[in-house]
Amino acid sequence: MCKKQKTRLLLLLTVALLIVGVSVIEPSRTASAAALATINGAKKYQTIDGFGISEAFGAASDMHGASGLSPANQQKVLDLLFSPTTGAGLSILRNIIPSDTYHTILPTSPGSPTAPPTYKWDGNDWGQVWLSQQALQYGVNQIYADAWSAPGFMKTNNNESNGGTLCGVPNATCASGDWRQAYANYLVRYIQYYQSEGIPLSHVGFVNEPDFTASYSSMTMSPEQTTNFIKVLGPTLSNAGLKTKIVCCEPMSWNTEQSHVNAIMNDQAASSYVSIFSGHGYASPASTALQNTGNKHVWETEWSTFNNWDTAWDNGTESSGFTWAQRIHTGLTNANLNAFFFWWGAATKNDNESLILLNGDSYSISSRLWAFANYSRFIRPGATRLDATSDAAGLNLSAFLNTDGTIAVVALNTATSATSVSFSLPNTNISNGTATPYLTNGNNGTAQQTAIPISNGSFSATVPARSLVTYQIKGSSQQPTPTPSITPTPSQTPTVTPSPTAPPSPVQVSYQVVNQWPGGFTASIQITNNGTSTIQNWKLQFTFPGSQKITNLWNGQVTQSGNQVTITNASYNATIAPGSSVTIGFNGTWTTDNPAPNSFIFNGIPVS
Repeated sequence: MCKKQKTRLLLLLTVALLIVGVSVIEPSRTASAAALATINGAKKYQTIDGFGISEAFGAASDMHGASGLSPANQQKVLDLLFSPTTGAGLSILRNIIPSDTYHTILPTSPGSPTAPPTYKWDGNDWGQVWLSQQALQYGVNQIYADAWSAPGFMKTNNNESNGGTLCGVPNATCASGDWRQAYANYLVRYIQYYQSEGIPLSHVGFVNEPDFTASYSSMTMSPEQTTNFIKVLGPTLSNAGLKTKIVCCEPMSWNTEQSHVNAIMNDQAASSYVSIFSGHGYASPASTALQNTGNKHVWETEWSTFNNWDTAWDNGTESSGFTWAQRIHTGLTNANLNAFFFWWGAATKNDNESLILLNGDSYSISSRLWAFANYSRFIRPGATRLDATSDAAGLNLSAFLNTDGTIAVVALNTATSATSVSFSLPNTNISNGTATPYLTNGNNGTAQQTAIPISNGSFSATVPARSLVTYQIKGSSQQPTPTPSITPTPSQTPTVTPSPTAPPSPVQVSYQVVNQWPGGFTASIQITNNGTSTIQNWKLQFTFPGSQKITNLWNGQVTQSGNQVTITNASYNATIAPGSSVTIGFNGTWTTDNPAPNSFIFNGIPVS
């Protein structure tokens, strides 16, 4: 998708009328009888990777002030998109790997596929370096780079636009030679440039909408051709020491992805390199599950509408927040998606391609943003979808168990009257606690309501008509294991008594190497507060067992003396609430090996 939409607009408006229609209004339930809803913790479905947006084709630059947005409002827009407490809490950022001559890292042909390329890196990448760095500060550690096209000189039409196919894949022979390996090298170099900026790219894609020829950056590829190139890209990433996961294949029609899935899964080598199957919701919606995907995750990675700017929650159009709440629900429960994306998060085009409209130094928020927020803020990466059923007509219900033990129950009432519901929570290990509602409708945007007590594994609530409510469920039993009391030293001992051993820390520290290459690596450290008290200001200490040295760290301040490392909080993540976590990331170097630290000290207390 990009700024030139004339051809696609005609197609999509036609498709939208055929497949979307207006929101379905369900009959209301008899007011006197409470509906029954069951969240069964024993029956589990897919893991959720997250929810995302893109700021491709210069939208990131616009967010950074290229069109007049002030720093203060830049921060507000970032908060709206990425804050997990006041905004949507989006957890995946999808960047474009530019192929046009003004923004690509390889604007000129080296002359042949085997000639040394002359790469150019401006440290900006159309505003996406800045945006990625900002996203990291909100704890977004899934940054997906996707190429709409290879550079034009690598393609059959010698143009980065207007379709054309990568030279060297089956049925794509070019006089200039086979450019498959050169293209794979180009993608690796792009990932390495981001590493040099302190930004680990978690995922990479090599094609976008291979079933659609566009007048902007585009490249057509058949399932046979995508399968063939994966077997070049996979080993190239591995040989470069990169752990970046391959995503494929991003067709404009969701149903078309099945043919790519079949081709890849029927090729053992190609299948071994692919982690994510992906598609868009334009020509056919992401409403049915892909088949034969094995244990690979499935992402819907782009979808939007193209009408005049519309902030309405429920006006019967495909742009309304209500419609998008239905689409997210259907994607998660019918298509079993692991991730759901909108197209732009914030942009200057006023045709509903974004969740937020930028206009000089002002911005407008659509109800689509709050539809996302009711899911993305409360369903965190790593959550597991639970079985959720109800006998209420018109109540679209889903539930998710987060890794911190909280449960998000999302209820979309499509009826024209309020629905009273009695929720039960069998097999969730939650007998008592609270269910805090967050309401989105024509008058509210993910607005917190009064907490509802949970007793004996159940609670009752009323879901307003044509409204979306997320219940954030916390059990009172979700407490850390009590620490044993310390036996005091007898007072009559005439010598100085040793200080009692400090109790175990209620903090959990997780260290992970995200990417590694010869002499260098990217790592992340997650600090989780499993206690009952809020942590104010923190210091983490550890010792590298090898020769590692940190060269660049984000989300904190670091000092290193020899192999002794001390990290303290940044100004924006000094507080860690109970059940919450912060993530630190850094780049480093190593010589002989790169083992992980064995232990950590948090605020002076050892962490096991």
